[in-house]
Amino acid sequence: MNYLSVEAVSKAYGAKKLFDKISFGLNQGQRIALIAKNGAGKSTLLKIITGKEIADEGSVTFRKDITVTYLNQNPVFNEADTVVEAIYNTTNPTLNAVREYEFALEDFEKEMNDKTSDRLERATERMNDLDAWQTEAKVQEVLQRLKIKFLDKQIGVLSGGQKKRVALAKVLIDEPQLLILDEPTNHLDVEMIEWLENYLINKDLTLLLVTHDRYFLDSVCTEIIEIDNTKLYNYKGNFQYYIEKKAEREAIESSEIDKAKNLYTRELEWVRKMPKARGTKAKYRVDQFEVTKDKAFSGKKEEKLELGVKMNRIGGKILEMVNIKKAFGQTKIINGFSYVFKKGEKIGVVGKNGAGKSTFLNMIMELEKPDAGTISTGETIVYGYYSQEGMKLNEDKRVIEIVKDIAEYIPLADGSKLSASGLLTKFLFPPDVQYGFVSKLSGGERRRLFLMTILIKNPNFLILDEPTNDLDIVTLSVLEDFLTNFQGCVLIVTHDRYFMDKLVDHLFVFEGEGVVRDFPGNYTEYRDKKEQEDRVKPTELISPIIEKEEIMPEPVQKASEPAANNKKKASFKEKFEFEQLEKDIAELEKEKQTLSEKLNNGITDHEEVLKYSQRISKIISELDEKGLRWLELSELM
Repeated sequence: MNYLSVEAVSKAYGAKKLFDKISFGLNQGQRIALIAKNGAGKSTLLKIITGKEIADEGSVTFRKDITVTYLNQNPVFNEADTVVEAIYNTTNPTLNAVREYEFALEDFEKEMNDKTSDRLERATERMNDLDAWQTEAKVQEVLQRLKIKFLDKQIGVLSGGQKKRVALAKVLIDEPQLLILDEPTNHLDVEMIEWLENYLINKDLTLLLVTHDRYFLDSVCTEIIEIDNTKLYNYKGNFQYYIEKKAEREAIESSEIDKAKNLYTRELEWVRKMPKARGTKAKYRVDQFEVTKDKAFSGKKEEKLELGVKMNRIGGKILEMVNIKKAFGQTKIINGFSYVFKKGEKIGVVGKNGAGKSTFLNMIMELEKPDAGTISTGETIVYGYYSQEGMKLNEDKRVIEIVKDIAEYIPLADGSKLSASGLLTKFLFPPDVQYGFVSKLSGGERRRLFLMTILIKNPNFLILDEPTNDLDIVTLSVLEDFLTNFQGCVLIVTHDRYFMDKLVDHLFVFEGEGVVRDFPGNYTEYRDKKEQEDRVKPTELISPIIEKEEIMPEPVQKASEPAANNKKKASFKEKFEFEQLEKDIAELEKEKQTLSEKLNNGITDHEEVLKYSQRISKIISELDEKGLRWLELSELM
């Protein structure tokens, strides 16, 4: 069943053509990722599809009987609305019933009288009529998972990241049939991203999304479409498949262009030598010459981002942190952390939003002071700090003026010097953009310019706070290669698990309550270790006898046994856990059904309604966790 058709759509801004007569469709159940370089028109295409912008030509058609929701990269709200008003601003009757119930319950809890009691009773009846209790539980789950606890705050006082989470919560709660998402993982911590992955995979949704998060893309999407050189290409596979097929396509195109150029040279010679002989009989050859000419010059020279500035010499002493403590009121950020950095280390910093990661970086940069302890930087160290907030740019300045304010000429790694204009060109800013105003830059271009202004200063210790936000996949790949070969130290805060796995030697994990764990390995290794620890903890409390049996050595497998027996078998403890999970899941499903039936039978006791709905929400969360663990263990059974 076709949900969306994009037919021969074109868009240009002045002389810059974004895409030319591109077409594609989206059928029910498809989950497609749209990727392209910064400035190639990803967000513009989504805006055209959703009616926020008008195409120069072409058409966009939706199936009439479906609901469509769009998550803008920069969501717009009524700044005077509270968060709860913004989330429940919908025409969905079930969500309207949930909103009225939530408001009525809040008023009743504040002031119990006949008026508030009658309102809550009417709201409860409406919930029963629409069978809306599961929806109410789902709303609570989404708000809890995205850590939206500031429901009474006005939108106008929220940070950019909080607004993005509110917008994401709203589109998920609306539960449309077709969901269009522009960079949904920006401003989410890793825990939220992993929850969102599972949420989208397990929902019956049709999905079109723009993302630079390659793990997220691989997990959620089954197809990729790419805008490249104004054309659209389709890849029916994951990110690795896309990389392989894109390379094949470019090789074939390059070969065809080379052949066309050789043919063009021969045909050009014929056209020049025989001007008088070109009559009716030769007209076909003249026409073919024009076709060959178009093909020969169809391939633009591929401009690649180049990162290769000079690095200052790094001495023996780099950075020493001794017994650092930091708290905000009763909230401990760091409590007694010590570390001595070594040359060439690349360390990732992970933890939930608000755990103190940015505060940690700011203390190193002396933008904030620790409550106790000492931070000592070596004399040769030159920091390059890429902050999450980005660079505060003068919108009325030209791009080249931003660079010239720092330096007219920049020393490169090979010992040569480059002008400001030359360096901008290496960073994929063509002359028309260099002399254009900062206000015209896209979000990704601003980030690229910010990164450039940092590297100009030749740092030997890079501190990167969310460097992947707004950067396209091509730029990320170049940045990864640069950082891999960077001889200095790197400290990275990022929610991009692919980026972190590729670069870091070990992690600083902010676990809360001031605990910072130094973990030897990348994020995926840490995640696997954490899951093992989480699985051991509850079973340790069940039976010490099982634990003793678990640690007994298993018989050594004989070399002559078949290779198939090498597969890991379930331990006694895991079998016990598997059987217990089956019982727990069955009991939870039964309890959930019982509570739902009670709610649907028209309970009027408001305290019971509240208690049952809260319990259903908790049951759904428990079922998700136990179900995932059951699937893991079932592979070993």
